[in-house]
Amino acid sequence: MKEIIRDNPEKNEFLVNRNVFTDREMLARERAEIFNKCWLFIGHETEVPEKGDFKRKKVGGRNLVLVHSQDDEIRTLYNTCPHRGALVCRENEGNSRVFRCFYHAWSFTNDGKLVGMPGSDGFPDDFNAEGTKDMKAVNRVESYRGFIFVNFDDHAVSLEEYLAGAKEYIDLIADQSEYGLEALGGVQEYSVRANWKLLAENSVDLYHGMPTHKTYFDIKQEQDPDLKKVKLEGEGKDLGNGHAVMEYVAPWGRPIAQWTPIWSEDLKRDMEDMKVRLAERFGEERADRIANWNRNIVIFPNLVINDIMAITARTFYPNSPGYIEVSGYSLAPKAENEEHRLARNNNFLEFLGPGGFATPDDNEALELAQEAYTNNTEVQWNDVSKGMVRGKRNAKATDELQMRAFWREYDKVMQESFSKEGAYK
Repeated sequence: MKEIIRDNPEKNEFLVNRNVFTDREMLARERAEIFNKCWLFIGHETEVPEKGDFKRKKVGGRNLVLVHSQDDEIRTLYNTCPHRGALVCRENEGNSRVFRCFYHAWSFTNDGKLVGMPGSDGFPDDFNAEGTKDMKAVNRVESYRGFIFVNFDDHAVSLEEYLAGAKEYIDLIADQSEYGLEALGGVQEYSVRANWKLLAENSVDLYHGMPTHKTYFDIKQEQDPDLKKVKLEGEGKDLGNGHAVMEYVAPWGRPIAQWTPIWSEDLKRDMEDMKVRLAERFGEERADRIANWNRNIVIFPNLVINDIMAITARTFYPNSPGYIEVSGYSLAPKAENEEHRLARNNNFLEFLGPGGFATPDDNEALELAQEAYTNNTEVQWNDVSKGMVRGKRNAKATDELQMRAFWREYDKVMQESFSKEGAYK
């Protein structure tokens, strides 16, 4: 399958071949050409704030350990013993100077150095002279504003170059507090019986908001009559390298300085003070943008950052063409008071949590699409054309420019792979 998209500006039509959601060869190519070579989000620096802190992670199909080593460097280790391959770190998180493999008790410092082997007299004195028996580290680990990424391609461009225009929107999130952001405890993990690219699309698709999440908006309108006066207005942007954003006026309360009647008067005064501090730091225009505008960002291929009624980071990885595993958690400004944090967490769980109003709706929509792709032979193309008639500079947040940005990058990568020698099985 070499025709993935049909991009026809003259007809204002953009089509996507539905077979990319079901074809196993395409998944093999995606793993080789996308997940092996793109920058992938692994976590936030505040997840491992102290020396010895570690967290197990699954990124790009690999078992990894994100660790704050004793030399004060945050690094990523492949979670596999160089002896016989077993997982070394079995705990999901903790603090330790040493990792010990369960199988044969080889021990490693938290920077991966081999320091203990039972029966060492059975090995030569220079057995690990070149460090080949240490836990292997991921060579490319870089961060931007506290967001840590890994890349399994040693020849990839720098993270900052890769992020391109997405840096502006990460800045808008990271600047919400003069103290910085922190990852909140707990990770939400769930699965969806759908292709991973459907979730990438859905995450920057405002067009589906009102019809799919009608129940949520009805409840919000009962809580706040003024909500009816606010429309989902804004713009969609191509940020380069497959990244995209939709930024729009927030119709609901935002924990960062936009109050709603469901919150207390004390919280209202607190938010007014926050808005003043933002204006002092950045000026009125940027302060208004930080406080009163939502943004949903997709960073190619599989990171979604939602800065809406809460800040969330969500990643996903395909186990098969029609099955993905999703991980997500919430971030918040450091030093946030208890009432403010409670309002934020309630906002997060109410809409974005696995049992909230939005996520189950979205998952059902994606699974319905995946189920219907059994008809691909007769009905082959998805339409992603909305807004093309307006042109790129006039794209609305409810248009589909964001998805077209993702698909053009995807097509570019896949077309390059078709020209390479070798088969993907």
